[in-house]
Amino acid sequence: QVQLVESGGGWVQAGDSLRLSCAASGRTFSSYAMGWFRQAPGKEREFVAAIGWSSSSSRYYADSVKGRFTISRDNAKNTVYLQMNSLKPEDTAVYYCAAGSAASAMSRYSGMDYWGKGTLVTVSS
Repeated sequence: QVQLVESGGGWVQAGDSLRLSCAASGRTFSSYAMGWFRQAPGKEREFVAAIGWSSSSSRYYADSVKGRFTISRDNAKNTVYLQMNSLKPEDTAVYYCAAGSAASAMSRYSGMDYWGKGTLVTVSS
């Protein structure tokens, strides 16, 4: 069992940066690929970014965030991060952290085993 708790959401203006964190419980954090997903009001949840089991593993990004967002992880701290730069109003959403079997699968919205409860990011124009 893995419990995930997101933090770092908030209200920012367009062009600003924000870093989300996801703290995981348990000693098996390094055996999971980790991902970030988001759900905007009235829309379905979508993939944002994923990373494999270590900080040097492959990373995957949605086209909409490529070049602006960076996913990273620190296995010593059981934490995964999402650095979000050049934020746009369309990035407004609840951001969820997930643990799964493989980053490539998570990029196809598959293989997620555990979810956090989300953190709200609001970007004003």
